[in-house]
Amino acid sequence: MYRCWKCHEPMKANLNSVGLQCERCGSKIFYKERPNITKVVRSK
Repeated sequence: MYRCWKCHEPMKANLNSVGLQCERCGSKIFYKERPNITKVVRSK
C-alpha cells in the first residue's frame, strides 16, 4: 500500500504509469507503508 507524502491519502492507481499524481492534493511523492513489526535477531 502506498500513501501520499503530503496528505497521507492511500494510492489507488497503478504505480507503473508515468506522471502519477495524488488525486487529492496533486503531490508526486509517495511512500510505501511498512507494518509496525518488531523483529528479533539472534547472534551466535
